[in-house]
Amino acid sequence: MSPITGVVFRPQSPPEELRSVVEHAEAAGVAELWLWEDCFLEGGLTTAALALAWSTHLRVGIGLLPVPLRNPALVAMEVATLARLFPGRLTVVLGHGVQDWMAQVGAAVESPVTLLREHTVAVRSLLAGDTVTTTGRYVRLDGVALDWPPTVVPRLLVGARGPRSVALAGEVSDGVLLDSVVDPDVVRRARELVGPDRQVCVYTEVTDTARVSDWVAELGAAGADTVVLQAGADSPDPRPLIDALRSDRTVGGSA
Repeated sequence: MSPITGVVFRPQSPPEELRSVVEHAEAAGVAELWLWEDCFLEGGLTTAALALAWSTHLRVGIGLLPVPLRNPALVAMEVATLARLFPGRLTVVLGHGVQDWMAQVGAAVESPVTLLREHTVAVRSLLAGDTVTTTGRYVRLDGVALDWPPTVVPRLLVGARGPRSVALAGEVSDGVLLDSVVDPDVVRRARELVGPDRQVCVYTEVTDTARVSDWVAELGAAGADTVVLQAGADSPDPRPLIDALRSDRTVGGSA
C-alpha cells in the first residue's frame, strides 16, 4: 500500500502566506499539510488552528511542539480543543526541541529524553480522558483531568532521530516523525525499532519534483506510512510540490 503524502508549510514563509497555501493544497486534493514550530518563527498550534479553519478536508500535522516550552496540561487543553472542533483531522508531534534554543529561552533540562517521556505519557493520558497524578523528574500533576477531552483522540507522535528516541516513540506514542530523511535505510531502522503497529512518518526535502512519485514509493517500501515533502529553506514555498502531487494521481490519490 502506498504511503499517505503531504507537504510542509515551512515557517521560513511569512504567516500571511498560509491561507493561500492551505487553499491550494485542499484544491489539489493533497491529504495532509504539516507545520513547523521552530524558534523563533511561527507558533505550531496557532497556525494549525488557522489551517484547520480555512479548510474542510485537509488533515493538519504539527511537527513538532518542543516539550520544554509548555506544561503538558496546557498542551492537552489546546490539542483537545482543536481535536473537538476538527475531529479526525489533527496530528500532533512532541519533541525535546533544539537544545541551544531551549537554553536560549531558559527552558533547557539536564535530561531532555526523560522530559520527553514524562510529558508525552501525561499528554496522551489526558487526551484519553484519564485523571492524571504523577510526580516525575520534570512533570508533576495532581489529579488533573480535561473537562472537554476529545471525542476523537488525535494521532500523537514523537519526533526523533537517534535510536533511543525512536524506540521511545514506539513505546509511549502512536509512532515517530523522522526529520530530514535522505536514506531509506533510516526508515527501515526506525520501523524495526517502533514495531509494526506504530506509525512511521517521514519529512523529506525534495528539489526535483520529477522524482516525487519514485521517491515516495521508495520510502513507502522502506516502511514509511506517511511521506511529507518539504521544499528547501531558501525557497520554502510548497506550492510547486503541491502541483507535483496533483499531477501524479498515483501519489496524490494515495490517501
